[in-house]
Amino acid sequence: MIDPLILLAFIPAALALNFTPGADMMFCLGQGLRSGPRAALAASAGISAGALVHVTIAGLGLGAAINALPWLFDVIRWVGVGYLLYLAIGAIRAGTAKAPSPVAPRRAFRSGFIVNLTNPKVILFVLAFIPQFVDPARPVLAQFLIFGAVLAVGGFFINGAVGIFAGGAGKRLAGSGRAQAWLGRISGAIFAALALRLAFLERAG
Repeated sequence: MIDPLILLAFIPAALALNFTPGADMMFCLGQGLRSGPRAALAASAGISAGALVHVTIAGLGLGAAINALPWLFDVIRWVGVGYLLYLAIGAIRAGTAKAPSPVAPRRAFRSGFIVNLTNPKVILFVLAFIPQFVDPARPVLAQFLIFGAVLAVGGFFINGAVGIFAGGAGKRLAGSGRAQAWLGRISGAIFAALALRLAFLERAG
């Protein structure tokens, strides 16, 4: 279905993109600091699941809707901004609570999934990157899904590793109320910074 040589060319390109620090990596970092390695892995899995949804949409040709309807890009973007700010406030409040409770893995997965889905830049990136490796003479959707799976799996392990590292540091500091408060502020600042980044994201490019 995919030329093996094309796939061999795609894998290192995808891994290079996965290793590039970005919003997904920072989100897993924040989840790891706040709630530990399990939550970070769950958030990474949610991000990868969201990426697969974007890839499927792009493969079906629905990504053209964003280009045809500029307001749709803005609606999705501002939903993402609002959700990230909600997470930032929650992280800061949890850090100042007497007995802060970590985010459950299921909730971390859902948060990662929503954050990825509400970033319209992801589908535009998919539409710009993956077609370079797609052979139009072969089933297009199947190729999108395979290339998307490579991106998602690579992203899961790399972002998850960053979150696990952050989670280990957060776990060592969890016994200190003062450190926990700072971890909450740092996590909240990361989520707020991602919200600002998304808020000022331009559609073009």
